[in-house]
Amino acid sequence: QVQLVESGGGLVQAGGSLRLSCAAPESIFSSYAMGWYRQAPGKQRELVARIHSGGSTNYADSVKGRFTISRDNAKNTAYLQMNSLKPEDTAVYYCNAQRYNGFRFDAYWGQGTQVTVSS
Repeated sequence: QVQLVESGGGLVQAGGSLRLSCAAPESIFSSYAMGWYRQAPGKQRELVARIHSGGSTNYADSVKGRFTISRDNAKNTAYLQMNSLKPEDTAVYYCNAQRYNGFRFDAYWGQGTQVTVSS
């Protein structure tokens, strides 16, 4: 059973910052793309940011310029630095590890961490 352990959520005022962390097993971290998704009440889960094993990144348009995803291969940990937070960023944030094995995507999820941005 692969476990992704998230931390760093909480309550912050609009304009503030938070940093989320996601620790993954050493056995998968280096070869998997790491991503952050979020799900707000009544909405579908959406991709926020992804960093591939080679270091390239993708961001949702809504967070470009405000959020930064990174990975520390020595610590087997991915991070999401969130700046200039807005109330619409309020959601449960989920860490994801994903890899295409030639036939399908292998994917693992964290348990989710709540981020609440007050206006």
